[in-house]
Amino acid sequence: MPALESPTGVPGDWIEHRRPDDREALGWLRPDGDDWVAVSLLGRDVSGPLDWTAAEEALEATGLAWMAEVWALERDGADPLRVRLVEVTPDRVVVQTDDFGAIDATVERFELPWPAPDALRPRREGDPDGRVLFAG
Repeated sequence: MPALESPTGVPGDWIEHRRPDDREALGWLRPDGDDWVAVSLLGRDVSGPLDWTAAEEALEATGLAWMAEVWALERDGADPLRVRLVEVTPDRVVVQTDDFGAIDATVERFELPWPAPDALRPRREGDPDGRVLFAG
C-alpha cells in the first residue's frame, strides 16, 4: 500500500533532511525496504538505496548549488529553452527563461508539476545558449 501523501504532495513516509549547519532543507529520505534513498527538492532520486547515514551524506554532498545553475526545458518540436529555477516547492516548480543577469530583460515563466518532469534537465554542452551574438 503506498504511503499517504502530506498536504503538499510529499509522500507521508518521506523524511525531510536539513543541513546540520543552517537547517536549510536539502530534500528527503524515502524508505526503500530496509534502506533509504536520497531525494532532491525537485523530487528526484539522487542516490540508490543506502543506509540512513549514507543517504544523508548523499543529500549533503549534492547541496543546493544546482538551484543556481542554468537548466534546459525540453519542448516538443523546438530547441530546448535555457531556463533558471525560480521556485521549487512540493506543490510546483517554476522556471523562467534565462535573463542573463539583466534586470530589464523580458522573461517567460513556466509552471511545472512537482516532482519536476524529465523535460527539465541540467543544461548540456551543445544546447542552444539563448542569445545571438552575430546574425548575418
